[in-house]
Amino acid sequence: MMGYEYDGALFLMILILLLAFISSSSAHSAFLANTFRDCMATTFASQELPIIETIILTSSSSKYPQVLQSFQQNPRWLNSSSSTKPVAIVTPLHQSHIQAAILCTNKLGMHLRVRSGGHDYEGLSYLSTYTPPSPFVMIDLNQLRSIHINLAHETAWVQAGATLGELYYMISKASGVHGYPAGICPSVGVGGHISAGGFGTMLRKFGTAADHVVDAYLIDVNANILDRKSMGEDLFWAIRGGSATSFGIILAWKIKLVRVPPLVTGFNIQRTLEEGATMLINKWQHVAHKLHQDLFIRVVAQNHGGGELGLEAKDCIEMSWIQSTLYFAGYNKWDPAQVLLNRITTYKSSFKAKSDFVMDPIPEIGLQGIWKMLVREDALAMVIMDPYGGRMNEISEYETPFPHRKGNLYNIQYLVKWDDNSIEASNRHVNWMRMLYSYMTPYVSTSPRAAYANYRDLDLGRNQKHHIPNTSYLEASVWGFKYFKGNFKRLAQIKTRVDPNNFFRNEQSIPTLN
Repeated sequence: MMGYEYDGALFLMILILLLAFISSSSAHSAFLANTFRDCMATTFASQELPIIETIILTSSSSKYPQVLQSFQQNPRWLNSSSSTKPVAIVTPLHQSHIQAAILCTNKLGMHLRVRSGGHDYEGLSYLSTYTPPSPFVMIDLNQLRSIHINLAHETAWVQAGATLGELYYMISKASGVHGYPAGICPSVGVGGHISAGGFGTMLRKFGTAADHVVDAYLIDVNANILDRKSMGEDLFWAIRGGSATSFGIILAWKIKLVRVPPLVTGFNIQRTLEEGATMLINKWQHVAHKLHQDLFIRVVAQNHGGGELGLEAKDCIEMSWIQSTLYFAGYNKWDPAQVLLNRITTYKSSFKAKSDFVMDPIPEIGLQGIWKMLVREDALAMVIMDPYGGRMNEISEYETPFPHRKGNLYNIQYLVKWDDNSIEASNRHVNWMRMLYSYMTPYVSTSPRAAYANYRDLDLGRNQKHHIPNTSYLEASVWGFKYFKGNFKRLAQIKTRVDPNNFFRNEQSIPTLN
């Protein structure tokens, strides 16, 4: 009996201490937020103070929840108890606002996280899982999204807060024969997408989005604005595929546009297992990477609706390049191009994703195992396979930090989406995803088992101490070599030189060598 009383007293004491800690933590966050706002205010002239007040939101601001959640693409994180929210959100209207935020957070011992489109798979652009919590300020770039196209030079300056849809739309308004080889989802932010490589339907023809960056504006840890010349070729190399937010904050990319024909052909064919999808996908594995680089055939196998493959002339639809971006994004080709300007995804559901690279065809028995696992999952689950080859075989894996080039037949993205945001449901679906990933081990790349940094996955190295603010190079290498392979050490060397105190950090940022 006394034992039970003792346990109860102990539980009560722990509960009281926990509540006291939460209260203390909340008060400390409020103090930091106010101090940060004061620091920002002292940086600007008095006539600018009304503007500063409107671009800084603390947790006590009525607009704080709306801004935090507005571009959040994964509701899975909305009710997360293991994540810390930003002390303050800054929605800069000018580059000087970002410079001031860097100086003030650095002075106060905090760090920054940056959001351009909100598609970060693990929510690290606006949440932190550090233990103990490490206070941070979020920079939301959605107000910095200007796009200036120079057809004479076939280039464009694109601010980091612009989305792919906005970029595609502006290119189409300027030219009917130019495009840009980036991702399929139009609401993805340009800043983050390019900084980890970025690829889409023109991958085999032109390579990655980062392969077509010719200049950039970056704000470094000292709040200096650097271009390609002033940052030097090493840092310029690192930010084009090596996770730019590890080195600074991208203000804008200067990209090289590519020539596209007036008409392209698209198709979307449904085939079920009963209609021989396994045989077709098996054949696809052997030929998709060898086809002419003008041809991109992706496979989407899912548990609702079967897989895509098989083609007849009647299935082919001619359209302009801008119509093809609508088509692949799930719109109809005749929808107005203006729908690409919608920054907020209409339908959001919680999801978990992982990725792999395949270097040898998966045997039919392996494919059949994938289908069985898909069928067992009660939420929408899919396996997306994007073919490589073509131009990707011609670019060295060391040309940019994005190393996944020659030797890969295709990339795989595994994705499961669900609407029930309860902890039980989330755990169940995430565990299913982990089982599928484990099942795929014999069939994908090894030494390392590679992954794509834009499909960020905190499970990679989750037994390591990535939740501690200053993860060592050795600990980070568990996931670092998966994302960047032989480029990881060079990235860490550059990080050590340009940000030795690791100010720009998150749970999977490039570490220093210290």
